[in-house]
Amino acid sequence: MIIIKRVASNGELEGIKKLQSENLNTNISAEEAASQGFLSAVYSVEFLKIMHDASPSVIAVDEDVVVGYALVSTKEIRHHHDLLADLFNAIDKINYQGVSLKEANYVVVGQLCVAKNYRGRGLVQQMYQHFRDCLQNEFDYCLTDVAKANPRSLKAHLTTGFEIINTLTYGGISWDVVMWDWTKTK
Repeated sequence: MIIIKRVASNGELEGIKKLQSENLNTNISAEEAASQGFLSAVYSVEFLKIMHDASPSVIAVDEDVVVGYALVSTKEIRHHHDLLADLFNAIDKINYQGVSLKEANYVVVGQLCVAKNYRGRGLVQQMYQHFRDCLQNEFDYCLTDVAKANPRSLKAHLTTGFEIINTLTYGGISWDVVMWDWTKTK
């Protein structure tokens, strides 16, 4: 039985790292990346611990094996990883419905992944719903970026309730910045 919960142990952080490694664009074929999606940022277990200490991430677990994750990234951890710092800096330059996001109370999904054998079971939506249930009282908006070369991921985000609010390029890659506005249902 798959359980959706927040990270509670170092072993679960190791499980996130293992799943991340299996799905990095550098570790899968171009064909698999195009059809199944891919990850581009590499996070060490030490950095995952920093993230966890700030706010535990959401995971999907099947018999103690991490089969999915949505990493919680708060503003306070932004300077611990170059790609995340770039994303936070880019978000801070966006105005959304007359609000400067630099001044807004938002959380970033630092990365999202579902194990190959668990895709198509609605885990993205289940993890995001748990993410929202746990964090919507702390934050008004949930943001992330999706590589333009990753249409499967963009579709999953749009299905969940995210909308594209900007496009940017950093790290040599073009990205859609997507936002889930939690103020609409508070």
